[in-house]
Amino acid sequence: MANITYNTSKIILLGTGNPNPNPERSGPSVAIVVGDTPYIVDFGPGVVRRAAKARKAGIDALRPRNLKHAFLTHLHSDHTTGYPDLIFTPWVMQRDAPLEVYGPSGIRAMTDNILAAYEEDIRERIDGLQPSNDIGYKVNVHEIEPGMIYKDSNISVEAFRVNHGSMDSFGFKFHTPDRTITISGDTAPTDELIEKYYGSDVLIHEVYSVSGYENYPDEWKKYHSTVHTSSYKLAEIASMVKPGLLILYHQLFGRASEEELLAEVRRGYDGTIVSGKDLEVY
Repeated sequence: MANITYNTSKIILLGTGNPNPNPERSGPSVAIVVGDTPYIVDFGPGVVRRAAKARKAGIDALRPRNLKHAFLTHLHSDHTTGYPDLIFTPWVMQRDAPLEVYGPSGIRAMTDNILAAYEEDIRERIDGLQPSNDIGYKVNVHEIEPGMIYKDSNISVEAFRVNHGSMDSFGFKFHTPDRTITISGDTAPTDELIEKYYGSDVLIHEVYSVSGYENYPDEWKKYHSTVHTSSYKLAEIASMVKPGLLILYHQLFGRASEEELLAEVRRGYDGTIVSGKDLEVY
């Protein structure tokens, strides 16, 4: 499938994976680029190196020192293991401003603990012989509530709560100059989400294959059906909200193939849909 690109805003799938260590899919992370400014949503394993590879492929805005704005859907490890990478690697590459992070309750404590864990690294880089600055490793943490959480000359970002178990979890709606991009985060389907998804030119949504998990143990079937969105339910949702483009990410295949997962969604939805892969640009 040819990548779809827009002049004003770009969506780069830095990672489309899940907790399973698939070498073809890095941990969940999406970059939305408007002009020369990138905005990162989630920071799974490999986030900065994926951004560097996207830069090498032509998205110059994703140079490490430009990674200054990040939004976190929830605190699960597959979405946050790349957080130290996002804090420190761009600093080593001469980021000269703090990282601005917007996320759920608990992100402040996570940030404080990461900075404490790397205290010796920070000290050596500042006081040692390596050229560095004393700003780029710092993080301004914003613990969020539902509503408009960020706005600049490029975008505005709305956060909305999603149902991913007992953990404080959010989805995000990015309003750019040329389109509205909604990212579900990890969530079970709820009636409240339908309203939030309306008006999406692009809906980037997690999904699990119903057939792929048919033969899994009951506890795994219960888990997925309780806190994630099935292929059949996503088809119902997409048929109601009618996004211009539906992008599957954080795909939980089970024993299904990518083609089988797509077929499941297409049984109930006839709009434009793709199963996202790492480093695709839309």
